Amino acid sequence: MNRLLAAALVGALSITACAADQSGDARATPAAASAAEGDAAVRQALETLVPNVKIDSIKPSPIAGFREVVLSGQVLYVSEDGKYLIQGTLFDIATRTDLTEATRAGIRREALAKVGPEQRIVFAPAERKHTVTVFTDIDCGYCRRLHQQMKEYNELGIAVEYLFFPRAGIGSESFQKAVSVWCADDRHQAMTEAKNGIEIPRRECDNPVASDFALGQQVGVDGTPAIYTGEGIYIGGYLAPQQMLQRLEQLAARQAAR
Repeated sequence: MNRLLAAALVGALSITACAADQSGDARATPAAASAAEGDAAVRQALETLVPNVKIDSIKPSPIAGFREVVLSGQVLYVSEDGKYLIQGTLFDIATRTDLTEATRAGIRREALAKVGPEQRIVFAPAERKHTVTVFTDIDCGYCRRLHQQMKEYNELGIAVEYLFFPRAGIGSESFQKAVSVWCADDRHQAMTEAKNGIEIPRRECDNPVASDFALGQQVGVDGTPAIYTGEGIYIGGYLAPQQMLQRLEQLAARQAAR
C-alpha cells in the first residue's frame, strides 16, 4: 500500500473509531451474514474510507467475523459488518505460522510470475538449483557487492534474475542508467560495467524499467537489493553466497515437508 493510501486509512480509521464509540454499540457482536452480504459490507466500508480504492480480493479470514482483504497488494482484516479494520500481522500460535505473510507471498508470487525471462536480465548457471528475483538499483552499494559475487552465486547453482528498482524514482539518474543498461547491445556486460562504476553510453529504447519500478512498489520493495524466491517469499536484502544458499535450502526443505 502506498504511503498516501496508508495515511488516508489511518486518518479515516481514527474518525471511524470515534463514531463507533459514540454509537454505543461498538462492542456488539456482528450479526451473522452471508458471504455475499459480508463482502458487500466490507467493500462499502473501505470505499467510504478511501473513495475509488482498488480492492484486489475479499476472502474468508481465519478470524471469525472478519474477511481477509487484499488492498493495493497489502493484506487487511475487515469485520463482516464493515465496522472494524485490523492492519497488521496475523500469527497462528499453534503452528507458529505468519498467516499474513503467507498471503503476501502468494500475492507476490502471482505478480512476479507475470514477468517473463524476456523482461529480466538473467545471470544463471548451467544447472539451476535455485532461482531468485532481485530488484536492483545500479548505484546501490550492496547491489554492487551482490553483483561482484555473481560468479559465486552461480557456482552454487543460484540463478539471479534482475528487475530494476531505481530508488530515486522515475526520471532519476539511476533510472536513466537502468534504461541505458537495458538498451545496450550486451545487457550483461553493460550491467556489470555499470555496477563497477563504469560510465556506459546513454541509450534509449522501449524498456521495462518503469514497469519494474511499479511492480516493486506493488510487492513492497522498500530498499535494494530486494530478493524474492519463486514462491514470492522475501528473503531479505544482500546475502553472501553461502548465506543465500543456506536460506534457500531451508525454505526448500520446509516446502518439501508440507
